[in-house]
Amino acid sequence: MSDKYSPVEPGEIENKSFAIIDSEVPEPRPFEEEEWQVARRMIHTTADFELLSLIRFHPDAITAGTTALKSGCLIITDTEMARMGIPKRRMERLNCRVRCYMNDPAVVDRALKEGRTRAAVAVDHSSSDLTGNICVIGNAPTALLRLLEIIKTGQCKPALIVGMPVGFVNAAESKGILVEHKAVPYITIKGRKGGSALAACVVNQLAEIALKIT
Repeated sequence: MSDKYSPVEPGEIENKSFAIIDSEVPEPRPFEEEEWQVARRMIHTTADFELLSLIRFHPDAITAGTTALKSGCLIITDTEMARMGIPKRRMERLNCRVRCYMNDPAVVDRALKEGRTRAAVAVDHSSSDLTGNICVIGNAPTALLRLLEIIKTGQCKPALIVGMPVGFVNAAESKGILVEHKAVPYITIKGRKGGSALAACVVNQLAEIALKIT
């Protein structure tokens, strides 16, 4: 095993990582300013530079997301992993709360009775709380598809959708529908890639931006 490495102080690891990403993606970059900060955070989370060709921002995404966060919005996630990936210490500074209803007994019971995924039922369960708030979907295409259905019927209008379901069955398709939807600001990824950690990191970076402009 090689012992050749550069020691880095714990507090400098993130800064050095960002500096490396900046150096490997020289200007002009595919994204600028706050969009670049979010995209760079996504690359930092995954070490995947291919994301640069896959990330899609609605034109109003950054403004909508940071405005909602500064107003102390509710953030609703489709997985406990995404919920845990958005630290309370950061959200409390903005008076924001993070909720996941996947394990709510009412959701579990209804999903069993109706033969639907808990992710889709959880969207129905939270629909009255979605308007003006942020919806984070990092795992379940069924959650994103159901969310888009109820938005279309006028039942809710989130401030921002972070839509990054991952996988091989309807993940790419659901994100394609999200981009075509255009009625609600979104941040998403083209294709099969995604995941709860990636979706959570987007909210974390938006929060960092919001904290700097409060």
